Amino acid sequence: MASPLTLRLDEKTRKRIARIARRKRLSTSEVVRQAIEAWAERHEPVTSPYEVVKDLLGVVHGGNPKGSVQTGRRFTKLLKQRRSRR
Repeated sequence: MASPLTLRLDEKTRKRIARIARRKRLSTSEVVRQAIEAWAERHEPVTSPYEVVKDLLGVVHGGNPKGSVQTGRRFTKLLKQRRSRR
């Protein structure tokens, strides 16, 4: 369940939020929740390490073929270890 939060806004901002809420047919609380969520996502994106590097995986060719044996497993293990330290 959501918990209440008191927020002090200047009149101009409060009216702006109210206009947006009316236009989108949402409550002012929902508009504020969506705005905070969008702001938080920009400043602290929720992505896995895989999502960050997935476009780079598999693009390198050549080299010692035995050097890549189980590299994926080792990389996954390393990422999990780093994540568990947080």
